[in-house]
Amino acid sequence: MQLDQIHIKDLTVPGIVGINPEERVNRQEVLVNATLWVDTRPAAVTDDIADAANYRTITKALIAHIENGEPMLVERLVQELTDICFNTDPRVEEVEMTVEKPGALRHARSVGITIRRMRSDRKLLED
Repeated sequence: MQLDQIHIKDLTVPGIVGINPEERVNRQEVLVNATLWVDTRPAAVTDDIADAANYRTITKALIAHIENGEPMLVERLVQELTDICFNTDPRVEEVEMTVEKPGALRHARSVGITIRRMRSDRKLLED
């Protein structure tokens, strides 16, 4: 079945992430872009939010995690945020997540990591 895409673009949240001492105490901007693969047809037919993957709820969970978490590595943060998408809404079947730290490198606008995960792969890991 062909799935549809929900895009969360340029979500910018201050958070603690990094291994350097100043990064452990000073919040820095964390830039998040996510694509969620979902079947939107049920919501399109009913026009009812109960039949939709609620991207507002997912986004609020992402923001809360960035504001309250303090991972050392972007690798960990990007995986945690991806897990939040799956855990927040069972309709999300696949996630591509990019987390960037703007200004973390001299002479570069940003540095970041993109991962892509499928719900079916998570089930295999849990078994």
